[in-house]
Amino acid sequence: MKWVVRVLLALVAVLAVLFLIFRTPDTDAAEMRAKYGAPPSQFVDLGEGLTIHLRDEGPKDAPAIILLHGSNADLHTWEPWAENLKADYRVIRFDQVGHGLTGPDPKGDYTRANYVKHIRRLADHLGLERFILGGNSMGGKHAVSFADTYPDRVLGLVLVDASGMPMLTPQALEEGGDNPGKRRGSTTSNIGIKIAGMPGINRIVEQVTPRSLIEQSLRQSVSVESIVTEEMIDRYWELLRYPGNRRATLQRFSIPYDPLGRRKFAAITAPTLIIWGEEDRLIPVAAARWLDQTMANTTLVIYPGVGHLPQEEAAEQSLADLRAWLATLPPLAEAQ
Repeated sequence: MKWVVRVLLALVAVLAVLFLIFRTPDTDAAEMRAKYGAPPSQFVDLGEGLTIHLRDEGPKDAPAIILLHGSNADLHTWEPWAENLKADYRVIRFDQVGHGLTGPDPKGDYTRANYVKHIRRLADHLGLERFILGGNSMGGKHAVSFADTYPDRVLGLVLVDASGMPMLTPQALEEGGDNPGKRRGSTTSNIGIKIAGMPGINRIVEQVTPRSLIEQSLRQSVSVESIVTEEMIDRYWELLRYPGNRRATLQRFSIPYDPLGRRKFAAITAPTLIIWGEEDRLIPVAAARWLDQTMANTTLVIYPGVGHLPQEEAAEQSLADLRAWLATLPPLAEAQ
């Protein structure tokens, strides 16, 4: 039996050495703020221990647009849109809790309701009564949830490869139906998302997060791979390792999927622009068609050859379509 014990101890020692070799520690918060939080970034104290990293650009009296990033992304994903829109609109984007330079939620609350609460608190802080609200992926789910909770405050919705729909069978998605009893399993091929959802294994990711994993996850999320630059990979990798964000990611992925039902989507009357990449492998384009068929007041635009991030993969075209849609909305002063 002694040799068995020795072998086990040797194995533990080898694993400990490998852990120390491959461990990727948290990044330094001050260094990350200096690198990614320079002006026009602001850090806004919303109370209860929550400080939000945001960028608020454009004329303060112009129609306001709040943009919400997706899971494991950050406010920089909207850079092409913000640069273009800020001449005519007040463009607000912020790192949601568990992401970017905002960091983890002080109470460890990553429910959909808490994300909606933060949107309201930030809008109140900025003095925004009504505004246009847009979101990509997870951010789209939060945008829809806010519109469901506070319909009078949403002038228009922009859903970019959004989540939040019932996890329907492919047939139900195509037919625009709703049968929550028929769930489909996750078919995503994104390695980062798969690992984050694997109990036990995902705990290792809190300490061992190789840059190559982030690069592979990004490349699997898009079809226009030219947008995946070294700088983009570094940003995702470094901000994921911002103190507390990796644990927040694991906590988010441990929460059961909490979609809005079909009736909630159907009840939203705000004008809604739906933008989707036809080659999205995370949330299939059938979901966009389901939204278009289910919601009351929609405009649907689908981009061939584009994946999960149309705001970056098809920046010019998506901006042109966004501006055309924005021109159809009533002036904000009239809407109020």
